[in-house]
Amino acid sequence: MGIKERQERDREAVRRGILDAARDLFMKDGFDQVSIRKIAERVEYSPAAIYGYFPSKDDIFFALAEEGFRLMHAGQPSFEALASLPPLERVHQLFWRFYTFSCEYPEYFSLMFVDRSVPRIGREYERFAFARAGKQTLIANIEDAVTAGALPSAVAPETMLHVVSCALIGVAAMRLSARLPAEAADALAHDMLSITLAGLQAAPPLHFAASACPMDAPHASPDLQVS
Repeated sequence: MGIKERQERDREAVRRGILDAARDLFMKDGFDQVSIRKIAERVEYSPAAIYGYFPSKDDIFFALAEEGFRLMHAGQPSFEALASLPPLERVHQLFWRFYTFSCEYPEYFSLMFVDRSVPRIGREYERFAFARAGKQTLIANIEDAVTAGALPSAVAPETMLHVVSCALIGVAAMRLSARLPAEAADALAHDMLSITLAGLQAAPPLHFAASACPMDAPHASPDLQVS
């Protein structure tokens, strides 16, 4: 290994240590209560050294959120697997991945979708282009289900995205806060997803409109929430 490669490896190891320490501190103490100095103390570096990797605490959060979105997308069914399913089942599978992400990576999920004190992801528009593309993939599959008659044409796809994702966020939050045992939460999430999709199929009058709810807040809705 050459000197340049070794330096890059060492720099990445330090960056990784900063992100891991910050994630743990954000979860333990809350984003608002964690300073760069506190992160530096955890990794035994000076605050100035931290700034050499991240210009601000917000940038540390954005790096963690970016990792979270990539982890969530990495666990989605493959394009080929989805293509073999009926449109409504594709929608079901994509939403279910959102819930399983909350189980596999609870720290990331909590920071991205539950913590109200973190910066708005929409501020980093270009950085999260891939997450917006993931949102559009889900909306396209919802539209396919509408075309197939499995979901109502009277409800906007983005409105359906909000309705279903918020139902799952509620169950995930109950699981994360230990209000529900893991097995019970998993069963409830299955039921909530099925019931919510079935309810949308019945096309009841809805009071909510997605256009009234900007999707750039990290706690607004899944995958999915960067516009």
